Amino acid sequence: MDFELPILAPSILAADFSKLGEEIEKCNNANIRWIHCDIMDGHFVPNISYGPDIVEAAGRSTDAFLDVHLMIENPDQYIEAFVEAGANHITVHQEACPHLHRTVQNIHSHDITAGIAINPGTSLSTITPILEDIDMVLLMSVNPGFGGQSFIPSTYQRLQQLVQIREQTSTNFVIEVDGGVKPHNIQKVAQAGAEILVAGSAVFKADDVQKRIATLQNKARLGKGTVA
Repeated sequence: MDFELPILAPSILAADFSKLGEEIEKCNNANIRWIHCDIMDGHFVPNISYGPDIVEAAGRSTDAFLDVHLMIENPDQYIEAFVEAGANHITVHQEACPHLHRTVQNIHSHDITAGIAINPGTSLSTITPILEDIDMVLLMSVNPGFGGQSFIPSTYQRLQQLVQIREQTSTNFVIEVDGGVKPHNIQKVAQAGAEILVAGSAVFKADDVQKRIATLQNKARLGKGTVA
């Protein structure tokens, strides 16, 4: 993943789907480079969001990198459909994949990057065997299934632990956080180790989306020490 970090990735789950193109255009105008797509099936998580058609529609509205997060059971059945819809990256949940290496290989076979997501109650040790094979680890900072939830504070420590694990294993995955990222905490989240920061309601529910994006980006950069 050849991107300058940190990256703010607005989640279109919080966008107004009746004018999705306009919502994404606000992100384009704010120079957003990543768009996050949260896919929920009503089985792995207690909600249903959208499918490949919305991902394809999002891709027609932006040149940004499409970061697809599958919060679904049996993700292997749908990987090809999301690739065809334009996904540049697919993340699957450790908890949903009994044959995790095979699923990651499936994603990579389509010449896109692959990530592993873990829920707040899942031990980081469960993904250690696959770290050398993946491009991203996504730490859920809320229990997945609904937008607008509050950030779970223990995520800060988990981020720090994940950074240490990456150093100890000499692996190269990037670290993403999804859930409850807001203007008041994004700097601390970045300081703890997050490099890709997903924000849904914090972006799309703002009165001025472009101004909010600028605020979030600046605070994330401060957290990484990339601005004075």
